[in-house]
Amino acid sequence: MTVPPITVILILIIEGLCALLLLQRSGVLKSRGAWVLSILLLTLALGLRAAVFDYETLDYQNFLSRWVEFFRQHGGFAALKYEVGNYNIPYLYFLALFSILPMKDLYFIKLLSTASDLLLAWGVLLLCSRFTKKHRRLLAAYFVTLFLPTVFLNSAVWGQCDSLYAAPLLLGIWCALDDRPTESVILAAVAFGFKLQAVFVLPVYAVFLMTGKLKWKHVLVFPVTYLLLVLPAVCFGRPLWETVTLYFSQTGSIGSGLNYNSPSVFAVFTDIQNKETAAVVGICLAAFYMLNLLAVAWVYRRQLNDRALLALCLLFAIGIPFFLPHMHERYFYAADILSLVLAFASPLYFPTAVLVQFASLLGYHAYLKMRYLLLMNNGAAALIVAFALTLLWFINAVRDGLPKRRKRKNSS
Repeated sequence: MTVPPITVILILIIEGLCALLLLQRSGVLKSRGAWVLSILLLTLALGLRAAVFDYETLDYQNFLSRWVEFFRQHGGFAALKYEVGNYNIPYLYFLALFSILPMKDLYFIKLLSTASDLLLAWGVLLLCSRFTKKHRRLLAAYFVTLFLPTVFLNSAVWGQCDSLYAAPLLLGIWCALDDRPTESVILAAVAFGFKLQAVFVLPVYAVFLMTGKLKWKHVLVFPVTYLLLVLPAVCFGRPLWETVTLYFSQTGSIGSGLNYNSPSVFAVFTDIQNKETAAVVGICLAAFYMLNLLAVAWVYRRQLNDRALLALCLLFAIGIPFFLPHMHERYFYAADILSLVLAFASPLYFPTAVLVQFASLLGYHAYLKMRYLLLMNNGAAALIVAFALTLLWFINAVRDGLPKRRKRKNSS
């Protein structure tokens, strides 16, 4: 184990202090014991991350480090006018910044992901607070998120940035449930701005429209926010249209394989000869699945309480990438987190989180160890069971709404 530079340790301390401030503002640190436990667990979570900050994956060596070097060789932020890498513009701002700072860029990449891990855990806490007011359970949700294997491996070991889109996504869902529509749409646009994988959950915003959580005027906030996110790159010389439509031009970089260590349907059906046809079928199935969920949501829109809306978020996060082709091992990250919220909202459904985590971890193991612990079809089977449990939660939540409406009708 290599001890990271003192600068890294100082930044981690600052991140930890900010995390404590957010916990204090959330009202869950009501006793001295809660403070002491939180400080100890935060120290452990950040210390474990620091211990693996020097670990380099092939993704860092072949992509991230080279992108940072490109910025370094072409004037830092001035290089934003060029087409660099296959990440969206907001993340490239950070890479440009890291290229001009006097420390190894790998540390900054992982420090950024660690900061977003802390924000993600806070988002989980806030979303769980819609379903329970027990401070111990909320603190447990916060720290389980920080120690969740896929969260730790994604940021600290892999140097990936999935928590950068998942954190605003979770906070956006919480804002929608808390009747803060403008903030919710802004956060959804930020999530989308960092990673395209946010689209696996964003269909729930159509449900928010159905239920009155959002108004049509709030929809306009999304493109305005996204435009503001990419505008600095345009100011540095990148063409506006190319910048706004970056995701469309990146579709060719996802690869031609039907599956990349993902527990999707293509982990079950592996002996497919006509991959192009299979890819089209998968896209059609994902669209059909999404539209059917939206149709069900429309039919029961008056009975959709917070529990039902959370279930829909998770059903989207599991089902859409399950049917889509070209999925990678990290594309169920939002499902990892939302299933954890479900588990703390109702501990009876804790197996859902275990199953989703198991499915994702098989893919992580395959990439990080370059071998399979178990075949990915086992992960696909776990997701199917997790889907069934989430669907049961949704049905029960909708049923809870039906008697209340009938009672109001009778009383009138």
